[in-house]
Parts: sequence; C-alpha cells; structure tokens
Amino acid sequence: MSLFLLVRRKKTPPVSAGNVVFDSDHMGKGKKWVFASTIFLGICMIWAYRVSHVPSEPEHGPIWVWFGLLAAELWFGLYWVLTQACRWSLIYRRTFKDRLSRRYEKDLPGVDIFVCTADPAIEPPMMVINTVLSAMAYDYPPEKMSIYLSDDAGSDITYYALLEASEFAKHWIPFCRKFMVEPRSPAAFFRSPSSDQLCADSENEELSAIKKLYEDMKNRIETAHELGRISEDICSKHKEFSQWDSYSSRRDHDTFLEILIDRTTRKAMDAEGNALPTLVYMAREKRPQYFHNFKAGAMNALIRVSSAISNGRIILNVDCDMYSNNSESIKDALCFFMDEERGDEIAYVQFPQSFENVTRNEQYSSSLRVISEVEFHGLDGQGGVLYIGSGCFHRRDILCGKKISRWSENSGIEQNGGIYKPEELKKLASCSYEENTEWGREMGLKYGCPVEDVITGLSIQYRGGRSVYFNPKRNAFLGIVPTTLLQSLVQHKRWSEGDLQILLSRYSPAWHGVGRISPGLTMCYLTYCLWAPNCLPTLYYTIIPSLCLLKGISLFPEVTSPWFIPFGYVIFSKYAYSLAEYLWSGGTVLGWWNDQRMWLYKRTSSYLFAVIDTVVKLLGFSETAFVITSKVAEEGVARRYEKEMMEFGATSPMFTILTTLALLNLVCFLGTAVKGLVSGGAGFFGSMSLQAMLCAVLILINVPIYHGILRKDEGKMPISTTVASIVVAVSACTIFVSF
Repeated sequence: MSLFLLVRRKKTPPVSAGNVVFDSDHMGKGKKWVFASTIFLGICMIWAYRVSHVPSEPEHGPIWVWFGLLAAELWFGLYWVLTQACRWSLIYRRTFKDRLSRRYEKDLPGVDIFVCTADPAIEPPMMVINTVLSAMAYDYPPEKMSIYLSDDAGSDITYYALLEASEFAKHWIPFCRKFMVEPRSPAAFFRSPSSDQLCADSENEELSAIKKLYEDMKNRIETAHELGRISEDICSKHKEFSQWDSYSSRRDHDTFLEILIDRTTRKAMDAEGNALPTLVYMAREKRPQYFHNFKAGAMNALIRVSSAISNGRIILNVDCDMYSNNSESIKDALCFFMDEERGDEIAYVQFPQSFENVTRNEQYSSSLRVISEVEFHGLDGQGGVLYIGSGCFHRRDILCGKKISRWSENSGIEQNGGIYKPEELKKLASCSYEENTEWGREMGLKYGCPVEDVITGLSIQYRGGRSVYFNPKRNAFLGIVPTTLLQSLVQHKRWSEGDLQILLSRYSPAWHGVGRISPGLTMCYLTYCLWAPNCLPTLYYTIIPSLCLLKGISLFPEVTSPWFIPFGYVIFSKYAYSLAEYLWSGGTVLGWWNDQRMWLYKRTSSYLFAVIDTVVKLLGFSETAFVITSKVAEEGVARRYEKEMMEFGATSPMFTILTTLALLNLVCFLGTAVKGLVSGGAGFFGSMSLQAMLCAVLILINVPIYHGILRKDEGKMPISTTVASIVVAVSACTIFVSF
C-alpha cells in the first residue's frame, strides 16, 4: 500500500454551496514527511562518507574517481529534494456541473476548439477528423462552439477529409445526442463496448446506418490518401480546391482558409434541424524566407483568425491524436472559470494526457503515470500545473497577454466576433502579419523553444495567473503513445531539451521566477528543467563503478561497516516508495520495472543529446527544431508492441550508447566473476558487494537489449550497432584496467 493512502485528506473549508461549482481536497503532509526526512538524513550520511573517506590514490585508484562519485551523489541528493516539492501538497479537484447548469445555463461562454496537425503521412487524416468530430459532438450548446483545424502541411487531402467530416457530422451529432454516446470519436465508439451494448439494446438499425455512413466516408478518405490526390469529380463540385493550384510545397504556399460550417447561416443545421457548431479549416501561409515557429506559430494564427470569426472567451487546444473521451469536459472546465469564489484568478485548466494504446506493463513507460497521477496534483497544490500543450482550456484574454482580471469584466469579449471578410481573415494568417508585433513574445504562445507550451504557461503564471489541474475519473482525452523505443527517446529528447532551454532563458524559474511564483512551484519547475543535466551523473554512475569493479577498486563501504547502513536504507526506501507510488497510480510491478528502465535509457541517451544540442544552439551552430512523433505503426511493429517486445530495428546513436553501456556492464560483471572464481569469491564480497550489486542490477535492467542483439525479427538490434558497441565496450574495459 502506498504511503499516500496512509495520509488523511483535508478538505478545504466549506463555502456557500450555492456559489461553488468546484471543490478541492488537500492531501496532507504528516507521516509522509517524517519518512522523507529519514531518507534525507541517509543522503547526508552518504555525503559525509564520501567526504570523510577520501582514499589515497596509489592504493585505491585515481582520486578523480572518488570525487566524481561525490559530485554525482550530491546531484542525485539535491535533485531528490527538488522532486519532493511535487509531493508536498497534493490537490484533487471535483466539479459540480449541475450547479453550473442551474446558475449559468443562459450565460455560458463561447468556446473555440483548436485542433493542430502538421503531416498527413504520420498523422493520418482519418485520425484527425475523428478528433474533430469528437470535439463537434461535445455536450454543449452548438451555437456557442467553434472548431478550428490548423493544417501546417497545407494538405488538400486533409481538407477533403474535413469536408467529408462536415457532412458526416450532420448525422453523427444527432446520433450522439439521442443515445448519449461515449466516447464521441466515431472510430473509438465503434470499437468500444458501448457500441456492442447499443446494438444489444435493439437500436441496431440506427447504429448500422450511422456505421455505414462512417465506413463509406472512411473508404473515400483513405482512397484519396493512398492515391495522394483528390479526384477531378470532387474538385469540380467544390471550387475551393482551386486554392491549391498555387501550392508549391508545405513550406511554400498561400493561406488556405475555409469556413465549412458557418453557424450564422441557415445551412448550419444537422439532419434533425438543430444548429451545428462552426467548423473552419486553416492552413497558414508559408514562405521559405519566413520562420514559421512550428506549433506555436499555428496556434497564434488560430487565435487571430478565431478572434474575427467567433471570438470565444474560452480556447481549448488539443493535438490531432487526442480525441475527446468525455462529452462534458467543457462544463468541467467552466466550473473552474465561472466559480464566483475563486474563478477570477484561474487562467487555464489543464487535463491530463491519457492514452488508449498503452499496454498493461507499459514497455516504454509512455503514459508518464506518476507524473499525471501524483506530481501534477502536487504542482496544483503549489500554485499551478504546467501547460502541456494539449487538453488545456485557456481564457482567451490571458493567453493573448493580458493580466488577470475579473471574469465579469470581459463578459462582452465575444461581441467582436462574427464580423469578417474572407481576404481580411487570410491576412491574419499570413507570414508577414507578426512582423514588428508582440506575437510570440508578449502575446499568444512563446516562440523559440521546443516546448512552447510549458514556457507559455510559465509566463502566464509570472503575470499572476493561476492554473488548475483536473483529473476526472473518466479520461477527458485519449491519444496515442509511441510504439517504438526510438520514437519514445526522440520525444523525450525534445521535451528535455526544451525544458533545459527554459532554464537558460530569460523566463527561467531559477531567477526570473523569484518573487513571481511560490518557492515550491519554482522547485517543481526545476524538477523538469533539470531533466537533461541528469544525464551526466547517471552516465558516470553506470560506467565508473562497473569499471572499478573489474579493476578491483572499492568505491563503497563494506557490508559489515556502519557506513553501509545509509547506502542500504536510502536505496531500499527510495525504490520501495517509488514502487508504492507507481502501484497507487494504477500501475503494475512489471510496469514499475519498465519505468525504471526507461528512466535509465532516457537519462543516458535522450537527455545526453538534449544537453549537446542545447550547447550547440547556445553557440549559434543550430536552430530550434520540432520533431513530430509518428502516429502510425507498421503491422509488425504494432504486433511486437502488443506483445511488449522492445523495438529497435533502426540504427541510431542513441541505440549505440545504450548497447555500449549494456555490454560494458556485462563485460565488467563477467570479468569480475571470473576473477572471483579464481580468487575464491573475494571479488564479490566484502567491500565489493555493493558495486557488484549495482552492476548486476544494470545487467538485469538491460535484458531487453541483450535479447534484441540475439533476436532474428525485424525489431532486432541492428548488427552494425552491436558490432560498434562491442568494440567500444571492450576497448573501454581494456584501457581502464591497464590504466
């Protein structure tokens, strides 16, 4: 049982129930901090051991080895202290949507929903429109919703898919309303138990009809996608396709902007005569001579275009693979914004990113389970969670750079929308519009950082805005996690690189945040900003102790020494707590083990390259890059992923590093074992036991790599990577032993 379950939750003082549309439970500190204090005492004892037992160089090897361990252990200890800030005061929220409906039914604000896509090859159009359709079908007045799709590839195939979706929505939305469908992504619904239940309830005729409409639409879209073009017959029926006559490439084209469903016209009706939400397609202008600022640039263009069309007071942005899984999420978010007691200070409401294709034991630990279930609740308790780029509801005025003001003071903001001319709209999405403006600096999302979402949320908090983390029982959004090791490592490389750049920027929480956000929240941000530098002490700890083990250099106290106690206590307590925390978050024991493996892999590969790229960028040799994770998996890859087999297959410097480290530890352990057998086991006992244990754990955690080297399928470790790693590992061992 987790220690969290042993801590009593403290409810916030009650206020007038009539005015409150959300409430919070605070998880107290108590026994948890007594336990944490004992771990910190053990860490201090480890530091004391390193300082007081500096060996003489001739007898115990180079002195730099010892001081390197001291530096690594100082880092690990101080970083552990930072991570505790995310666990000081956990807050769990709940909403009262019935009260919201009773009090504000006629005064609900307009909501603009932004869906962003960038590449139809790795973000298939069918996946994109399922996300769009799930957003269009929210349980919210359709006349107060507008959905905007930003297509940064400027693909006519994606536009065609959205055109088809606009027609299908006329049947899908009434169907969802009639049968209270959940989830409201057609693809997700048709493969869910809800679909089977509806069929069993004798409503199969309507279900069959809507399913046939969906399958027909799917076939038309996928046929166009496979052919890579739109048929002349379709183009002749829809004159807007003529816009693509000027298309040169995804980096060189005009603004394409179409309002497919305009709620101000009579045509914006579904099959039953009810209003439909506005639906807009936008591909902003791209020119080679203009830097387009990736997703942040697309979001800012959407903010400007939507301000002229609908100007909703609330903006929801979702990634194209994160479909709505809960039709009442908008009302959940509004419970925070419209609360009369505390709503005025809230700038954005962040929902967790959850995923539908996570396997039971999470081979790549991609769901970030503990971060979502524990740490983000802790950030909420410190004053505000990170903005993580998807599943986030914003107040438009705050996102556009204004300081926090009362909700009632902006009640007329939507009156500015709905007055526009097509050509004027296109200018808002042009390349040159942002020249000599504050867009990307003081307005909208920030530019120049791979994690534009995090730095934008941080700047909002600097201006006094508070954020809320809401993690409902039913996931609000469901997306897709990477299905290969390389995809996961590349994704974390971008995240950690962006967080490190924030630390070194003028928005750094280490200095710019002082006095602007709470010390606890500063520590929480530093936990993520320092992800990348973790690579250096981790690499040291995975290499040097094993090499010293092979050479017979003792680096840790003997088992019989009193100094062994703090090492043993800290190691056992830290990982026992970690396991309990992971299980409490809904994971499995094997899932926790996989999580430990992935943290090692990320620290020794993703984070290392993040540090290197950041240094190169600071020296002016490269520009910020944005890598999109593929949402498509080949059949063989998908099959191995479902079996929880680690996928290698491709060559990568990251794989070379991981394989080299795995083989180096194996060589050191086997070499020491041989020496131990010859000398009667002395190499494994006494002063060398802790080193041998560390090396053995590293070998166990790298079993998938050894398996990948021996496998015969397409997901095996490439032979070139294996050969290069063997050469480097054996050479390193030989050189160190002979040094």
